[in-house]
Amino acid sequence: MTDFITTPEGRRIAYNRSAGEGPGIVFLHGLKSDMEGVKALALEAWAQAQGRAFLRLDVSGHGASGGVFEEGAIGDWFEDARAAIRALCAGPQVVVGSSMGGWLALLLARDCPDLVAGLVTIAGAPDFTEDGYVAAFTPAQAAELEAQGYVDLPSEYGAPYRITRRLIEEARGRLVLRDPLRLALPARFLQGTADTAVPVSVALRLFEHAEGADIRLTLVKGTDHRFSDPDDLRLIEATVGEVLSRL
Repeated sequence: MTDFITTPEGRRIAYNRSAGEGPGIVFLHGLKSDMEGVKALALEAWAQAQGRAFLRLDVSGHGASGGVFEEGAIGDWFEDARAAIRALCAGPQVVVGSSMGGWLALLLARDCPDLVAGLVTIAGAPDFTEDGYVAAFTPAQAAELEAQGYVDLPSEYGAPYRITRRLIEEARGRLVLRDPLRLALPARFLQGTADTAVPVSVALRLFEHAEGADIRLTLVKGTDHRFSDPDDLRLIEATVGEVLSRL
């Protein structure tokens, strides 16, 4: 059943929560996605079968939450996730982030270590605004962004994504691959080799950049960005189970 909370910043956030033992699991979705995706629901069912507490949520401008996507930014979505965990969870959680959600999970682990006991990223996309969008802008797109405050980019998932100047500029204060990234917790990075949205090079860069005694990267041959085939879902569940066993 979907419920709502209002964050300290005044944003209305939709969530689904299952009671259970801790440490609980929190699932963070990707850009222009939501908490009703295959991965979120499969992991929720697995957690419930394990008797494990579980939380999934829509950050603002996504899914059933309030707000407009084009007005949002990485910092807003980080604040949404932080507020939900603080309000709805007991103790540090295992945070599982898909694509952009992986960036949010890394921010939580870096900036709010009291909230995060373990970490799993699935096709994690840290710093994608700068290293993905800005790096690939044509001169015409860069000029369009500057002149009108946004640029529409094609997406293989449907309608074009409207990328705003605020999204790009605000994210520059949230980058995680420029300064030291110390992860003093079990961290697992999952990446498909057929991912065309987030290439393997991003996962390798994150793996090389992150500092910690318990960090592993798993590459899955032939898996794409959706990471939602039955074998992929079982790998996610097994990986979360492994992180829980390390706590």
